[in-house]
Amino acid sequence: MPQVLEFKLPDLGEGLTEAEIVRWLVEVGDVVAIDQPVVEVETAKAMVEVPCPYGGVVTARFGEEGSELPVGAPLLTVAVGSGGGADEGAGSGSGSGGAGSGAGEVESSGNVLVGYGTGAPVARRRRVRPTALTASAPVRVPVAAAPDPASGPAVAPVQAASASASAPVSVPGSVSDAVLGPVAVVSPLVRKLAREHGVDLRQMVGSGPDGLILRADVESAIRALEGGAGASSPTAVPGPEAVTEPASGAVARQSAHRIPLRGVRGAVADKLARSRREIPDATCWVDADATELMAARAAMNSTGGPAAGPKVSVLALLARICTAALARFPELNSMVDLEAREIVRLPEVHLGFAAQTERGLVVPVVRDAQARNAESIGAEIARLTEAARAGRLTPAELTGGTFTLNNYGVFGVDGSTPIINHPEAAMLGVGRIVPKPWVHQGELAVRQVVQLSLTFDHRVCDGGTAGGFLRYIADCVEQPAVLLRTL
Repeated sequence: MPQVLEFKLPDLGEGLTEAEIVRWLVEVGDVVAIDQPVVEVETAKAMVEVPCPYGGVVTARFGEEGSELPVGAPLLTVAVGSGGGADEGAGSGSGSGGAGSGAGEVESSGNVLVGYGTGAPVARRRRVRPTALTASAPVRVPVAAAPDPASGPAVAPVQAASASASAPVSVPGSVSDAVLGPVAVVSPLVRKLAREHGVDLRQMVGSGPDGLILRADVESAIRALEGGAGASSPTAVPGPEAVTEPASGAVARQSAHRIPLRGVRGAVADKLARSRREIPDATCWVDADATELMAARAAMNSTGGPAAGPKVSVLALLARICTAALARFPELNSMVDLEAREIVRLPEVHLGFAAQTERGLVVPVVRDAQARNAESIGAEIARLTEAARAGRLTPAELTGGTFTLNNYGVFGVDGSTPIINHPEAAMLGVGRIVPKPWVHQGELAVRQVVQLSLTFDHRVCDGGTAGGFLRYIADCVEQPAVLLRTL
């Protein structure tokens, strides 16, 4: 007899304790192989695919797309053994971490961390005909379960393998099977757009292949809702936040639009709030003439000659200047250990840089930046930026920074007072580089001017150190030859 094993949301590492289900990659009745990705989740650090350590037939899924689950909560159940995916690498009997009965051992990869696997090729998903194991039709309606105080918050299964004979689940006749099935949406951005505007994707039929819901479909539904046509439109219904509620005194009010503060946005909010609570920060700034820096960059990127190579960005040059400045002022490459009441100076410079993506602000980290030249730093920044925009950054690429460079000039602003990326000790902000009137060699001239700002933790250094650091940065921007002393 096949045995049903329970697979729980594994430890995601990096101190992460929960994840949001973005997209299920399998359905009830699918045959899965060992270490096949079964669900895509979004954590506070990145979006990852979770592999299942068992091979067999999926009998139940827990948690709807868009819901959050804590680490250790059930994700799905898999029937292993005879009659259920034995050809996919699953054995028979019972295994550690599973729920069920029987003798023997179940073949499993033993994976407990996201991203770990045997490296075996993933088998193609296929459906199986109903057998004794799946004789009853899958129930595709979440069933509320009584909370168990000992096991924490209850999680209702999205799809169960069978329903209890004594307590059948009734489905209203007005709700079609298409509504109860999985939503035909691939892009997480489309789901997010729908959630933010109260569009029920299960009431929509997409215009894409096989009914796939596209962004244009959601935007059309949003326009219909905003134009008052949502009540009669068969393709979209307003979410709970669009419903008006009677207030006290029989005065009706419309509830505000609520956006869950979780995932990347929630992590950023928590970190910024903690920075403001714990770090006594101060900011100093200076205008610098970046004309010579821009000329040096143009010379580096000119074609031809023995020094020709990949293009070097302004951000890469500023990052290289930062590493040189941190070598002269190591106080700013440190963090404060509150429990030990110690300032910890760090030997390596892991340089973070702020990157704006559709999922929010992220800070990828260039490891060992102190050992890289401008070309190497630029190549790594380009790689991390592309991964950030595609949502492929790993938690390791988003943590461990010791100093952050924030180029807010790309947004067309001149200055800012950045918030320190906790638990670091400082952040350098760079405004836009624009032509301005400037006194150069005793005469008024039009020069390329940039505003630099440094926010620093006043516990690790005083204003003299911070001012010296910022002045050195400005000197290198104005006279790039100053860097030759440290190369």
